Amino acid sequence: MNFEHILQQSHDRLPQMIADIERVINIETPSSDKDAVKRGAQDFASLMDERLSATPELVEIDGVTHVRLRFGDGARKVILVNHQDTVWPHGTLDRLPFSNHDGVLRGPGVFDMITGAIMSVHATALLQENGTDLDGLTILVTGDEEVGSTTSADFIVNEAKGAAAAFVLEASQHGALKVERKGSSIYTVNVHGKAAHAGLEPEKGINAGLELAHQMQVIAGFADAGAGTTVTPTVFSGGTTTNTVPAFATVNVDVRAKTVEEQERVDALMRGLTPSVQGARIELIGGINRPPMERNMAQGLFDRAVELAEKLGIETPTAVAVGGGSDGNFTAGAGVPTLDGLGAVGDGAHAEHEHALVDQIAPRTALLAALIADQLA
Repeated sequence: MNFEHILQQSHDRLPQMIADIERVINIETPSSDKDAVKRGAQDFASLMDERLSATPELVEIDGVTHVRLRFGDGARKVILVNHQDTVWPHGTLDRLPFSNHDGVLRGPGVFDMITGAIMSVHATALLQENGTDLDGLTILVTGDEEVGSTTSADFIVNEAKGAAAAFVLEASQHGALKVERKGSSIYTVNVHGKAAHAGLEPEKGINAGLELAHQMQVIAGFADAGAGTTVTPTVFSGGTTTNTVPAFATVNVDVRAKTVEEQERVDALMRGLTPSVQGARIELIGGINRPPMERNMAQGLFDRAVELAEKLGIETPTAVAVGGGSDGNFTAGAGVPTLDGLGAVGDGAHAEHEHALVDQIAPRTALLAALIADQLA
């Protein structure tokens, strides 16, 4: 591969990449609106066809539309993992429209992760221009990553089975590549008690609120700072009126862990919760959502990325471990070497200041192209 040539080609493609980013952002795709996600998927598939002269499939699972483009069925597989759903509700574009000023792109989803998804398309186009055999390459663009990949997790794992590498185009602060992600578990703890008049006969009630308060303290105690395990009660509610003993109370619990063993330890403790208030009943919903992405699944690909960046003459990437999950957790958990955070450089995921830096798009697209070619060889 002529590294100097492919870097220049990537810079030449930058105006088209920015135009494609604007095009995708201007179709709002909040994860909760399956029809909107479908419209976004249809247009993204059309864009891929236009740029790559290849027609993707639209794969609908439980009403959620995902995009898959396979280039042959080569023995050595590489999978590019993207999503085009966002956390932003309809109408966000009215107050936060796409913009490109002073080297900064803004707009809902520009950082997480529309820019990365577009980079995956153009990295593939770069390889086509240079005559690279793409047999074995698959590009996925899913539609429910922001709500836990509930319909796409198995889809991603099945596509990734046996792959030499999975490259995840999630965004990155400061350009660091993500080599380790904590696994996540999500629970809802429902406490069932018994209502009674708080003034006339409170003793006849079973106070679900008191039981929930006790359980939240117990649950928070499942954390292990030394192991990097966080267990955080988050949204909670209960009761009906100010003069009624609450018959129901509930709390959501967010768990993050570096290892499968820690996830399983906390899961067992959550399932072993027992009431402290006589007559109360605890109902547990949820469980382990994403397995950890452990560093040993990324180290080899990261080392190769450093070598290829040096050959391209671009900034050498650094490695980072993060608490947030991505679809890379699924591929790594399935035993596929996975490198994450290859997408946009910027900041503000899920926040009002979301943005991507223009000057990082071309070099990182060239790096992605080099990584794909390297792993398909």
